[in-house]
Amino acid sequence: MPTVRIPTPLRKYTQGQEELQVEGATVSAILGALEAAHPGIRERIFDDKGNVRRFVNIFVGDEDIRFLQNLDTPVGERDEISIVPAIAGG
Repeated sequence: MPTVRIPTPLRKYTQGQEELQVEGATVSAILGALEAAHPGIRERIFDDKGNVRRFVNIFVGDEDIRFLQNLDTPVGERDEISIVPAIAGG
């Protein structure tokens, strides 16, 4: 089952868990299952139109889904999905 790495700001929705095993064949299915198990997390990842927020990056392995098939990116049993909020600095 794929592993989802949860960033610190979203761990309040996962009872502090850093990693979760979530079933799904695509990034979209995995994020849907994540929301079903941990209500409230979806609105932190998606905007009102259902798109991944600009300041949230999602990776399958080392690849940004924006350069793959976006939410339709296939996910294998051993893949790791990382949700990474962008950090501004100067």
